[in-house]
Amino acid sequence: MKSKSRPGISVREMLAAWGNILSGSAPMISIEITRECPLHCPGCYAYGDTHLGGGTTLRELSDFRGDALVKGVLGLVEKHGALHVSLVGGEPLIRHKELSRILPVLSEKGKFVLVVTSAVIPIPQEWMSLPRLRVAVSVDGLPEHHNIRRDPATYDRILKNIEGRRINVHWTITRPMLQRAGYLEEFVSYWSARPEVDGIWVSLYSPQISEESEEKLRVEDREFVAGELRRLAQSYSKLLMTKSMVQTLLRPPKNPQRCLFAKMSTNYTADLRTRVEPCIFGGAPDCTQCGCAVTTGTGHIKEFKLFGPLRAGHLVSASVAIGSTMNRIRGRSAQPARWAGASPQPPNSLVQIESR
Repeated sequence: MKSKSRPGISVREMLAAWGNILSGSAPMISIEITRECPLHCPGCYAYGDTHLGGGTTLRELSDFRGDALVKGVLGLVEKHGALHVSLVGGEPLIRHKELSRILPVLSEKGKFVLVVTSAVIPIPQEWMSLPRLRVAVSVDGLPEHHNIRRDPATYDRILKNIEGRRINVHWTITRPMLQRAGYLEEFVSYWSARPEVDGIWVSLYSPQISEESEEKLRVEDREFVAGELRRLAQSYSKLLMTKSMVQTLLRPPKNPQRCLFAKMSTNYTADLRTRVEPCIFGGAPDCTQCGCAVTTGTGHIKEFKLFGPLRAGHLVSASVAIGSTMNRIRGRSAQPARWAGASPQPPNSLVQIESR
């Protein structure tokens, strides 16, 4: 059986990233390459009022296209020395022409790239031959939930637009999906049977501080989901979920300073200038109820044993401290807030953080 491809970066990539952090660089970068999206999904963090700190919203920003977008994205990746690049939105395939120029360059430079899309637009076939590129399609449950939440990116449209491609499914579990027995296995079974799917990544709905919504899972919901995912992973090899990842779902990092993903990533929004802090969710995420697939994936890496009692997470913590010192010595722009120990505050006290 082939090894499973987990969200985020592998142990090998993470150890390579160690050197980048030591030098004050960011091994992972996420870029919202456009503010445009034809979907209006309930609970979408990117379009929330506090995603960018409350000063403005994603839809109000200026964004780029054409040569300016290509140059801007490649420039940010080069500036931060990133090894892993996530291109999100909005809907990134709105800029598929620019991506078809950006992705080959990043691939040639040896970057690992993730494009996260709703597949509302056909995924270009030529992307499938690019080394180190993964395309993740967001699917919010079975058609009874997904087609309502993500119209016009319905099941029928997704299946048409991924035909002949290779993708990973990214599934965010919300509370309404737990009201019917057998729902989780039905989803995993359906997508595991699709020839286009290499793997299924799972997130739990991650709320903001003080949020109360229908999507938000309760403690008993998380425990039930964790048990089901552990069981299903034994029967469905495409479900990318290990024992340590399940444990991270049950015991997520308490704040950004304890989150390996937050420490290792730098996130920009569509103006290619404004930082999204403290992580890709922006605003004031409730880390104690985080269910992000990349957090669980890097949580798995964090516990990787190097030798003796030393784990990969220890190296990252030490590297962040050294990298922060290097940035101060070199007089670089402000380091990410999470490196300095800042914690997210309730929405009414957030400020927008910019990198100039």
